[in-house]
Amino acid sequence: MNKKLLCAALVVGLGMVAQAASAQEYDDRWYVSGSVGVNIQDSDRGTIDPPFLTLGFGKFITPRLSLDGELNYQNPDYTKHTDRWWSQYGVALDARYHFRNDGDKWWPYLKAGIGWQRHEQEYVNNLAPNVTLRHRDSNAAINLAAGLQFDFGRVDMRTELGTRIDFDDHQGGFAFQETAFTDILASVGMTIALGPDPAPPVVQAPQPQTTCADLDDDGDGVNNCNDKCPGSQPGQTIGPDGCPVPVSIDLKGVNFDFDKATLRPDAIAILNEAAEILKRYPDLKVEVAGHTDLCGKDTYNQTLSEKRAKAVYDYLTSNGVDASRLAGPIGYGESRPLEQTPQTFPACKSETNRRTELNTQ
Repeated sequence: MNKKLLCAALVVGLGMVAQAASAQEYDDRWYVSGSVGVNIQDSDRGTIDPPFLTLGFGKFITPRLSLDGELNYQNPDYTKHTDRWWSQYGVALDARYHFRNDGDKWWPYLKAGIGWQRHEQEYVNNLAPNVTLRHRDSNAAINLAAGLQFDFGRVDMRTELGTRIDFDDHQGGFAFQETAFTDILASVGMTIALGPDPAPPVVQAPQPQTTCADLDDDGDGVNNCNDKCPGSQPGQTIGPDGCPVPVSIDLKGVNFDFDKATLRPDAIAILNEAAEILKRYPDLKVEVAGHTDLCGKDTYNQTLSEKRAKAVYDYLTSNGVDASRLAGPIGYGESRPLEQTPQTFPACKSETNRRTELNTQ
């Protein structure tokens, strides 16, 4: 038999089993395998077709590709000299490509593999017919087959028909030598999976669809669906429509007695409300500014205005407003009167001018 042709057939067979098939989940447990069958011997061997046995281990390495290591044994009789002993055994590594889809309970497959066969025999030489000779030899082999596999859960059944090309080039008892023998193998067998059943695949819940109601590109706390001003800047006070809104903190009523920097009881309620507004808008920053009336010298009024601003500053920081949000305290003296009054005493004593303001930044 042409060895080049056989090698080409092996390459084609191995190429077919090497193809990746699908990404489905599959049982990748190791399994033990076994089979029984009939070995239809090459007619040139001069032997009777014997039964044979195999035993092996294997596993699926992809959803459609399995690998098996197998031992085989057969003990045929000679056609003419039935009292002579002849046995053969070997080991093989076989790959099977399964034409299988997810959920299939039976499917066809192709097999290709390589092996090493050992034969031991007794034979009679024609020159000395009464002398029994012995011969032992080992050689490579190629396995090619097609089959059907049936899924019964942990146990699978296989039926298979194939050939083993045995490159035995020195079989005793022949006047001429073959380069190889081609045996036909028909078998039925099974695989038994080892270990616990595999866990069912985890089904991932579909990701929820993202809409504009889930997005806030400018980070102003208003989702994109409702945001009419998508370009808001950090530090701005934002209304429910996503647009900046002016915030004024009115401290009217936070006035001081003449020539005093002490908060009056009627100012406490106004400052408490101002503190709550600042807490409600954590990005808002204000300047704490103190003012005086027009009585007295400029330098004295400057110092007095600073004390008044500090009185408000200290009250706010002691009531939960972070100092980093307060600019100042700053005193403006008598330079920014709200009410123009004469500079002469007592007309210059305007309570409106004796005030503290929170000016938004």
